[in-house]
Amino acid sequence: MSLGKTRDPERTRQDILRVATEEFAKHGLSGARVDAIAARTHTTKRMIYYYFESKEGLYITVLEHAYGGIRQIEANMKLDELDPQTALRRLVELNFDYHDAHPEFIRLVMIENIHNAEHVRGSEIMRRTNSPAIEILARILKRGHEAGVFKRQIEARELHMMISALAFYRVSNRATFSTLYNIDIGAPQPRERQRRYIADAILLLMTTPE
Repeated sequence: MSLGKTRDPERTRQDILRVATEEFAKHGLSGARVDAIAARTHTTKRMIYYYFESKEGLYITVLEHAYGGIRQIEANMKLDELDPQTALRRLVELNFDYHDAHPEFIRLVMIENIHNAEHVRGSEIMRRTNSPAIEILARILKRGHEAGVFKRQIEARELHMMISALAFYRVSNRATFSTLYNIDIGAPQPRERQRRYIADAILLLMTTPE
């Protein structure tokens, strides 16, 4: 029996996505080679194009999958069941933990920004996937304002940007920052301090009157 007949199609697709994520994160869209992805997954270029149509189609699916990871975790956290301050802290900590654990996600976002969000702009899936993140945060902010614990009227998209920026920078700039300032910001103790400081900063911002 041939290899193609023994393969589980969904497992094959997931294997291709996993390896493609690594290749695109390391080499970018232009530098990644479909031949290398095929070799690492014991498939063929023809099979990859069967699943994803083209190299660019594979890259877009990798982006969709990468953004979908953190959004799925957020959706499963049941933050609406927590008091607003706890919910906001948990959301900040989740963003910190996800960015810290997925440097490939950071690199993919940086690469897509080099492309001026061309592929994000063309993906309806990514727009649908990321909208709930703003809705979740907006509900937390609304509950916090109504309860009188959040003192500032900050638009959810702007606060989301601030939370993401604080989590993103320490991963995207880890090599240069650690080298220039002689600190391993990825070591366990600095990591835990940074996680707490970032959550504290966002909570302090929201609970301090303007």
